[in-house]
Amino acid sequence: MEVENLGYRIQSLACGLCCTRLENFGVTRGRVEVLRDINLHIHCGELTALIGPNGAGKSTLLKAILGELPHSGQLVFLDSHDRRTRKPLVGYVPQRLEFDSGSPISVIDLFTASISRTPVWFTHPGWAREKAGQALASLNAEYLLDRRLGDLSGGELQRVLLALALEPVPDLLLMDEPVAGVDQSGLELFYRMVSDLRQRYDLSIIMVSHDLQMIPQYADRVVFLNRTVLSVGKPLEVLSDPKVVQTFGPVWPGEITQTELSRI
Repeated sequence: MEVENLGYRIQSLACGLCCTRLENFGVTRGRVEVLRDINLHIHCGELTALIGPNGAGKSTLLKAILGELPHSGQLVFLDSHDRRTRKPLVGYVPQRLEFDSGSPISVIDLFTASISRTPVWFTHPGWAREKAGQALASLNAEYLLDRRLGDLSGGELQRVLLALALEPVPDLLLMDEPVAGVDQSGLELFYRMVSDLRQRYDLSIIMVSHDLQMIPQYADRVVFLNRTVLSVGKPLEVLSDPKVVQTFGPVWPGEITQTELSRI
C-alpha cells in the first residue's frame, strides 16, 4: 500500500506481526505504587495513543520503558515469528527540550552531540551532517539543519526532536505529549507526519496525548491509563467509554451508537 502525504510518496512496509509486549509491568516509588498490572501488546506499524488524567502515570510508564525507572514485570520484543529477540531499540521524543534560547547551539550541533564523539565546537564530521540531513529530510525539515535552536518555532523544534529520535530508526518510539503548546496547523502536520512514519519504518509508537479530537483520525488504538489500564481498544470505542467520558467529558456532541461503533 502506498501513502501519499506531505508532498512525498512513501511505501507502506508495516507487517503488523512484530510486537512489543509489556507483561505485568509496574512501578513503585518508595511506598507508593504508581503503576500496576500493565499488560499491553504494541504491534509494528501501530500508533497507540496513551490518555489519562494528570498523575495517572503516563510519563512514568514511558520512563520505565526507557529504563530510567526501575519496574516490575517484563518488556519483551517479539519478531514476526513470535520469537524473542534482542532488547528493542527505543526512541524518545520529550514534551519539551530545556535549553538556553539565547545560546548559539544549532540543529546540527544537537545532532552531532548525539551521534558523534567529536566535540561540537571543534567540527561537524561529514558523515554526521549527512545523517542529520537524511533524518530531517524524512520530515521535510532539512532546511532546519543550520538553524539556531532558539530561532525555531515550537512545531519546528518538535520535528527536529522527532528526527533525532529516528536516528537510528528504533523498534519502539515513545512520545510524551510532543505537541504541547503547538498551534492547530502545526498540530495537524505533526500528527500526519507521525502517522506516515509509522508506516514507512514499520514503527511501534506509544504517544501520550491530550488531543482527543485528533486521536480518532490518526491512532490505531487508545489506552486509557489511571495507574493501571482501565480501557483499551479502537479510538472511538475507548473515547466513548463511560470512564473516559467521566474523566474528560464527551469528545463529540451527542452519543455514539453501537451501530456507529461497529463501523469503526
